[in-house]
Amino acid sequence: MKDSTLDLRELAMHLRSGRLSPVDHVESTLAGLTEAGGLVTARDDDAAMRAAELAATEITSGQWRGPLHGMAVAVSDTIDVAGLPTRCGSAVRAGAAPARTDAEAVARLRAAGAIVVAKAQCQELGLGPTGDVGVGSAPHNPHEHGAITGGASSGAAALVARGYVPFALGSDTGGDVRVPAALCGVVGLRPHQGAVPTTGMVPVSTTLDLPGLLTGDVHGASVVWDVLARGAEGTGGGIQEPGVTGLRIGLPQNALLGVDDPQLEVVLQAAAARLSQHGAELVEIEIPDLDALAATYAVIVGAEAHATHAAELVERREDFQPETAQRLLAQSERTAQEYISALRTRDRLRTSIMATLRRTYGLDALLLGTTPLRATPLGERTLAGDLDLRAELPRLTSPFSLLGAPAVSVPARAVDGLPIGIQVAGVKLEERGILRVAAVVDGKD
Repeated sequence: MKDSTLDLRELAMHLRSGRLSPVDHVESTLAGLTEAGGLVTARDDDAAMRAAELAATEITSGQWRGPLHGMAVAVSDTIDVAGLPTRCGSAVRAGAAPARTDAEAVARLRAAGAIVVAKAQCQELGLGPTGDVGVGSAPHNPHEHGAITGGASSGAAALVARGYVPFALGSDTGGDVRVPAALCGVVGLRPHQGAVPTTGMVPVSTTLDLPGLLTGDVHGASVVWDVLARGAEGTGGGIQEPGVTGLRIGLPQNALLGVDDPQLEVVLQAAAARLSQHGAELVEIEIPDLDALAATYAVIVGAEAHATHAAELVERREDFQPETAQRLLAQSERTAQEYISALRTRDRLRTSIMATLRRTYGLDALLLGTTPLRATPLGERTLAGDLDLRAELPRLTSPFSLLGAPAVSVPARAVDGLPIGIQVAGVKLEERGILRVAAVVDGKD
């Protein structure tokens, strides 16, 4: 039996029952990771094996901690793991000392018995949606060599998609878990703002960053979310009713949320039909003031990212990748007035938009694409019509970061070629609810 062929829930059952030892599971995972090449930036095999041995002893003696006990996890290299350096895919942090403590999200996974086996490659400093900028070779899409994985959690998504690890922890600012999930054909969940502390994460945007998770299927995401939610204010909205009967789900018609690839429109229509067949009410809507809200994203993220790295840009500009330096330097003339105005606009529109979606439309969730297009060639930046790929990729995900809403990307069954992501964003529903909707979309209800 190969544990890489098991989904996360099956793997959890095998580990608990003793059919699979954590020692064998972690040993097999570490052996597989030697083939992962540049997707792994740091690992401590001895520490991982010691943790596996402890997990095996605990499980056999009846001290089972839960469904992640003894299970391997990879962590994106923007997130601290005690004993390993956090280099963020950048020469700027090449000399980073090993982290002294775990990020809060990592600590919660470890407390549940999960075993960190590796740090995963990421877009430099977590800044950018393509996943192909950073120290070392760019990661290739698991479904097409030479295509992007998406960023910033590029390596984490690729490791899950290739079956090297059953799940991974990434970081999401405007779509940095959901975009690579969509392009790599896995599930990516961004929780609601404030759901999980950002302690121990190298910031891109101090007001929008969140840890997110990547798994091979929706039910696996539900298992991991239940662990991450522990200790947070609120635990994902409580137990959700099975199925989607009676839920009111909006289909946004805003031009800003349109898709570029006809295949995405096909799978979105199929997803809507499936939800309708299972008892959901689908309604076409226009999200008010969406363009004005979206315009605040570049100002907020640009100003906050520049503030984080301003000193390094002066002292060590040559250590930044050219594209990263260019993006950061472009924010150097941003005024405090612009930034504060953008924050105030975002906060005002967040309140009014969510009130409209909840009260006027009576929505529980929204259904739309995750990205407007599928994976493009490595290094490509300009699309037909002179569109900037870096602006296009997060176009459908960043609004829900600004709204503070939970959102999940679930892979669709494309009729040809590369994976397609469908996004379910919460309105009244929180994490467990949108995962339930996503399970119906995915056909695993």
